[in-house]
Order: sequence, then C-alpha cells, then structure tokens
Amino acid sequence: MQRQRIRHYLLGATLLVSATAYGEEPSQSHAACMQKAISTLDIITCISSEYERQDQRLNENYQRLRSQLSSRRREQLLTAQRAWIKYKEANCAFYADPEGGTLARVNANACVLNETIQRADELENLMKP
Repeated sequence: MQRQRIRHYLLGATLLVSATAYGEEPSQSHAACMQKAISTLDIITCISSEYERQDQRLNENYQRLRSQLSSRRREQLLTAQRAWIKYKEANCAFYADPEGGTLARVNANACVLNETIQRADELENLMKP
C-alpha cells in the first residue's frame, strides 16, 4: 500500500514537472533519480537536485539576457524578475497545503522546479541569437 502511494506521488510530481511551457525538460539524471525513488524524501531529493541545475541555468540565462539590454531595459527586466519571484513563491506555497500530507510537499517542490524551468526557458527565448 505504501509503495503504491509513493508511486502515485511520483506520478503526480513527474506530471507537474513535465508540464513546461517552452519544452525544456528535467535532465536524464533527474528522470533516473525519480525512477529509483522509493520514498517521499527520495522524490524531494531528486526534485531538489534538479532544481539546483535549473536554477543555475535560469541565472545564467538572466545574466546573458541582461548583458544584451540597455540600462532602461535592464531595469525593466529586474522589475519583471522580482515580480516573477514573488509569483513563484506565492503560487508554489499554495501547493504546500498543510492538510495535503506528503503529496503536498512533493507538489510544492515540483512546482518550484517547474516554474524555474519555465522561466529559464523564457529568458533563453528572449535572447538575441
């Protein structure tokens, strides 16, 4: 029964993480990690590791885009980025329903990863070739 519940959590987290707007998907190492996960802690550890990779990609894309912009546009980007961070935090906090049990923790972490992937893709798509 416990294994079946964990597989259900894993499926939910995988679906949430895979639903990106621009097509970047979590790495193969993330997929392999999720396949081996047998507990909620394992799943959250997999998501956290992939989040680190994607957050680094987001920051690199942000800096590269920033370097292509005028100072006025850099300020606009900074304002947009700050608004996105607030949105991400509020949106993903909603998934962390205190009455949602361990699935809520998994989904909240998956939300942060998914939002980060989407934003990294968005910043990458805004750059000049």
